[in-house]
Amino acid sequence: MNLFAEEFYATRRQALQKRVAQSDVTALVIGVGAEMKALTGHEFHSHERLTALVVTADSQVLIAPATDAASLPALTDVTVQSWRDGENPYAAVANVAGGPAELSRTLTADHVFGLQGVLPETRLMSQQFADMFMIKDPAEIAELAKAGAAIDRVHEQAPALLVAGRTEAEVAAELAALIRREHAEVDFVIVGSGPNGANPHHDFSDRVLQPGDPVVVDIGGTLDTGYHSDSTRTYVVPGAAASPEFQRAYQVVLEAQQAAAAAARPGMTAGELDAVARDIITAAGFGNEFSHRLGHGIGLEIHEQPFIIAGSDLVLEEGMAFSIEPGVYVEGQFGVRIEDIVTLTDTGARSLNNAPKALEC
Repeated sequence: MNLFAEEFYATRRQALQKRVAQSDVTALVIGVGAEMKALTGHEFHSHERLTALVVTADSQVLIAPATDAASLPALTDVTVQSWRDGENPYAAVANVAGGPAELSRTLTADHVFGLQGVLPETRLMSQQFADMFMIKDPAEIAELAKAGAAIDRVHEQAPALLVAGRTEAEVAAELAALIRREHAEVDFVIVGSGPNGANPHHDFSDRVLQPGDPVVVDIGGTLDTGYHSDSTRTYVVPGAAASPEFQRAYQVVLEAQQAAAAAARPGMTAGELDAVARDIITAAGFGNEFSHRLGHGIGLEIHEQPFIIAGSDLVLEEGMAFSIEPGVYVEGQFGVRIEDIVTLTDTGARSLNNAPKALEC
């Protein structure tokens, strides 16, 4: 589904042209993927053949295989140059670029090497262009808010599924069905009970839930417009109390998550925001058990820039959307993670997830 009118995408491409004109390269080369969709509203699938949008100060050229020419959309101010098997598509890109170029991260290695063979200089797309994709338009934020509300409705039903004697896989199957009711696609389901919760990227298994088990439930889906949801809550299986150490860790993670959400605002760096949560967790003695970054951007991809990571000097800006998801993972015992998607306003962070966080154990 193409969410916005072509005028929206044409304006975005024109803004990108202005940035190219002010940069130290002559072109930006965008491969298929989320960045291409953000500039065109369309998904392109050319498999191993090169499809690329080449944006210069005075042109927008879509280089595409002749096999796909009949299905290409009409885009304002975009010229299509098709190439046949046996021809060199990289030379076509070089002819349009006319000099050094920055490349989108969605270009695969085979295409990057091909472009490096014909362009005088190439480098990964830098911050001078990347923030165009990190800063969301109000209509995009509205879609992310819809996605956030959709996954909240799934989380509201999760506690009733966590019954002693059921397996993680059984719970995951029901969660997937609930996600599918609220979204066009299921992106992922994590059900990490007991010691499995200590693996941040555990998915689910045949482990049987036990009374008092902590359970990390991390779920996400895609709306028909292509925008994603992603939210984590940690629950306890009824029937017994969770361990005191888990309960202490949960309160530490909750404090860290809420403190980071309250502190987030334009002008601070991603590293400074990561430190807000990390310092609280470290002071409580769980620093070694918080093994990942605080958050990631979200939009047409589940994980995209900005990355909220220790030491990052990326300055946060109004309109950015990202997760705040501190965690504590005690090997062999339990995991805790609490995750909300937030978007930055001029005064702070607005949470797009509002499912309850109070621990019932």
